[in-house]
Amino acid sequence: MTRQPDSLLSLTDFNGAPLADDLLWKSFRGLMERHGYVFMCNVPDTFDPVAFCKRLGDFVPQYTGVLVGDVTPEPGMEEFYHAGNTKPLYPHSEGYDFEGLPPRYLALWCERPNTGAGGETTLADARAWSETLGEADRAYLCERVFAWETTDAMRHLGLDLHPEHPVLEEHPDALIVRYSFNNLVRGDDEDIVGPLLADAREYFERHHVAVQYERRDMLVFDNWRMLHARNAFTDTGRHLRRIQIAHRPTP
Repeated sequence: MTRQPDSLLSLTDFNGAPLADDLLWKSFRGLMERHGYVFMCNVPDTFDPVAFCKRLGDFVPQYTGVLVGDVTPEPGMEEFYHAGNTKPLYPHSEGYDFEGLPPRYLALWCERPNTGAGGETTLADARAWSETLGEADRAYLCERVFAWETTDAMRHLGLDLHPEHPVLEEHPDALIVRYSFNNLVRGDDEDIVGPLLADAREYFERHHVAVQYERRDMLVFDNWRMLHARNAFTDTGRHLRRIQIAHRPTP
């Protein structure tokens, strides 16, 4: 089942004026805590998405080294499973192949919206999925340390990463959920972890919301909590921008 976003934040008030800064942040924080994501619409031209993201934490470089990346079809990448083409992306968390902590937040905003069908970002709460697990399965995903590998596309671009992490990690500030159906190395654990990964994917399909962008719309989500994916599309002019934001420890 696909639902429309619950966590909507209009950046203008009932008169069409930009929201006051204190009200914007209070509303944003409340929605993020409740839902794990915020979809920001009616974004005025005066709004600076980069400055907004800086207030959430330090930026984490993209795989290419840039801090603010572009998500748009790229020449030569159509044969790969990769954000730089028009194919679907399957449910995953970002940074499962990082040696350290994955980014806490991801921000996506629209420079040029998709025309025609598809292109939605889809999201579901993986922390809520983890709460459906039995005690033994949850303990297994917290205690078993798996090898992870990066995608074929990243290896094609020269990155070959092999970190080791559990699927569920208890961090002092929040539970971290790492997820990739294809890039967790299952080994001898296939009979145990395979059904659990499939269960997470099925949960995503039942509970995800779908975000369709208009120009300047911005989606921010808690990457430790939410899985995200993308529907296929055909408009090669679709253009999002992307920032990864590091965790800022609780004082």
